[in-house]
Amino acid sequence: MMRFLLTGGSACGKSSYAEKLARRLPAPHYYLAAMQPFGEESLARIARHQKQRAGMGFQTIERYTDIVGVDLPERGTLLLECLCNLTANELYDEAGAGQQALAAILRGVARLEAQCEHIVVVTNDVGSDGAEYDNMVLEYIDVLGELNRRLAAQYDHVYELCCGLPCVLKGELW
Repeated sequence: MMRFLLTGGSACGKSSYAEKLARRLPAPHYYLAAMQPFGEESLARIARHQKQRAGMGFQTIERYTDIVGVDLPERGTLLLECLCNLTANELYDEAGAGQQALAAILRGVARLEAQCEHIVVVTNDVGSDGAEYDNMVLEYIDVLGELNRRLAAQYDHVYELCCGLPCVLKGELW
């Protein structure tokens, strides 16, 4: 099993790179979409991502919380897009795990890994801008930062995307 963690800032090319990388790995290809459709901005972003991956052969699974409950039909390659949305959903959605978000997401990712041959996880670089935030945002940054650290420690390949280009933080460019 190869495990990839892709991070970077907003709109840096993570999604496009993740899709191309996942398609280079064995089929079937699953796309676990965690962005909830709230408002015009998220609907537009979801539509853009759907159009971007149209015809690529991904089987899309929409799951906003409780990823431990996802059952893949067969082993293949899973693209989890993205850890940032999943974290916010688990922390703040009524159906989420709330204060147990970190543990719930780690259990879910481990269960997904057990069901697939390869996994590509997309996340964001948060908390490095030095800005001051309210307690709710700080909680989100802390949980996502801990998830990122734990997955980076476990995963074979960790890339930071900048201007659509992968910078290898761990492993080798694949």
